[in-house]
Amino acid sequence: TTDFDPGLGRAITTDPKRLLQVLKNLLSNAFKFTEQGGVRLEVGPASAGWSTEHPVLSQVPTVVAFSVSDTGIGIPSEKQKIIFEAFQQADAGTARKYGGTGLGLAISRELAHLLGGEIRLHSVMGTGSTFTLYLPLAYQGPASGKGAGEPSNGKSAAQFQPVVLPAPRAEEIPDDRDGLQVGDPVILIVEDDPHYARVLLDLARDRGFKGLVAMRGSEALRLAREYLPTAISLDIFLPDMLGWTVLSQLKQNPATRHIPVQIVTVEEERQHGLERGAFAYLNKPLTTDGLEAALERIKNFTAPRRRQLLVVEDTPAEQMSIVELIGHDDLEISTVSTGAEALCALHTRPFDCMVLDLRLPDISGFELLAQVQQEPDVRDVPVVVFTGKELSADEETQLRRMAKSIVLKGVQSPERLLDETALFLHRVIANLPAPKQRMLESLHQTDEALTGKKVLVVDDDVRNIFALSSLLERHSMDVLSATTGHEAIALTEGTPDLSLVLMDIMMPEMDGYETMRRIRQQPQFRLLPMIALTAKAMKGDREKCLEAGASDYIAKPVNTEQLLSLLRMWLHR
Repeated sequence: TTDFDPGLGRAITTDPKRLLQVLKNLLSNAFKFTEQGGVRLEVGPASAGWSTEHPVLSQVPTVVAFSVSDTGIGIPSEKQKIIFEAFQQADAGTARKYGGTGLGLAISRELAHLLGGEIRLHSVMGTGSTFTLYLPLAYQGPASGKGAGEPSNGKSAAQFQPVVLPAPRAEEIPDDRDGLQVGDPVILIVEDDPHYARVLLDLARDRGFKGLVAMRGSEALRLAREYLPTAISLDIFLPDMLGWTVLSQLKQNPATRHIPVQIVTVEEERQHGLERGAFAYLNKPLTTDGLEAALERIKNFTAPRRRQLLVVEDTPAEQMSIVELIGHDDLEISTVSTGAEALCALHTRPFDCMVLDLRLPDISGFELLAQVQQEPDVRDVPVVVFTGKELSADEETQLRRMAKSIVLKGVQSPERLLDETALFLHRVIANLPAPKQRMLESLHQTDEALTGKKVLVVDDDVRNIFALSSLLERHSMDVLSATTGHEAIALTEGTPDLSLVLMDIMMPEMDGYETMRRIRQQPQFRLLPMIALTAKAMKGDREKCLEAGASDYIAKPVNTEQLLSLLRMWLHR
């Protein structure tokens, strides 16, 4: 129920988006923690007995109180003083039963502070809670941290106020952006460690490159679009986003997709990076010799030349159609019909990519891949498996360890094969013939792969379900939703034409990991694409998602274009 005091005027002067963000969070929590009874929103002038030493509210003529009351589980008094801190909930079982990360109230309190107000709490265990947001009727600027607001227990809020430290100013490393000439070989170094950035820049200059340095992912994307560098060296852990997000956005943009990206990180995710179009993968800590060798490899790769593609296919008609589909004057294609011929060709000359059919007359494609993996000179050649063979779960897992991509022969397979080979050959899309450009555009920028497909969105927060459903429905998808793991499993079992699942990880009672495990236990769902959505982006989370059965992983807040790109990729498969 809602109750707006008739004594209020028609307007408040504040940031409406932030005010709604706080109110929606307070209401969401109230609904989440209330199984019986009700939730009430009351808005009116602060009551006569209300007083504060707040630096802004104590100086303004009118204070408006937004109170959200519930009849839910309540919060024990000893927990009330920490409930606004990041990642805090009432007890260890709260996250398990009700879901969430415990970030909402910390963010809400900080927003209230920025709006010049505060949030107070009154709660009784087993009876319910009231959160009250106090704001000036007319915005006066943010509250200073000192003495801002007092919780209802009478203690100084300074004890509990979130401490916001100023972001350390990024060290500026002089690079070559002001002296670039047309035709200069340029490497973009994306690295937040100043020491590594300087070492890489000096070594790159020694190898004849000019260097650009970005210490944040957003700056890296801007510089890549502006300067179109010859190559990119990319660290994974950046202050504002994961390097995987940078790689994904570079490879989604036709203008930057061809640029070779060398991943530099402490993470052991080599295969993940190479599958997504990375040129090479280097583990920290690096030696000078290792870096010099890597830069030399990039220099050799980016030298003007025709790319080399090996097609391993025993059917002459299939060979011809693949050559016709992929061929252009930027590419030299060699075709062979057996596994033995393929191995001989790989040892005779260097190839930039190989297209492999699994059904060969002498050995299977699996055996050929296993032999290739044993030989250091050829094991890093990207392999695109192009097959009509129906793969078992074990076969698909085995292939994913050895090949960079799997394209199943079918109605939309020509576009996928052209796209995957273009990615690993680092072809400049703008230089391809117009019909091939249109094929790739239809794959990446139209809704052909999405239209009419049924997708299940699983999230315990109805706001997320609404946002994702609205997005997907705008792209002509049929959206189902579930707020618990049990409900998700039931809907999956009861929807035979389900095409894909978007699975939130932090859910009540049964989290996303366990939900995916249970779905994957059923043979009919072993190939169902499931994309995990998680608010965490820490080392090991991706492995945990994939081990639980996720096909792919995307961190919240979800980048719309990145999500649509993932959906197109998995639904084309």
